[in-house]
Amino acid sequence: MTHGHGPRRARIAFSDAAAKQLENITSETDIHALDRALVVISVDPDVGEPLPGDTAGPQLRQYTDDVEAVRILYFVTALRTVVVVAYIEV
Repeated sequence: MTHGHGPRRARIAFSDAAAKQLENITSETDIHALDRALVVISVDPDVGEPLPGDTAGPQLRQYTDDVEAVRILYFVTALRTVVVVAYIEV
């Protein structure tokens, strides 16, 4: 019997600025909301909308969850295995 696996998820990494923002989130509700948003992005890195900007580097994207009141700016590495979070707003 084969076991079905869900979609492969990208690993989440944080820029220094986002890691500092993460340290300052203390509300359990905010942590839960952020966790849910990060799962969405890890499963489908293209879910966020591309932000206009320089095309020389990685495309910066924005994911907003209005229900959970979370906004995340991120980019995806070339092999699409890592999502680097640049900014968090909860």
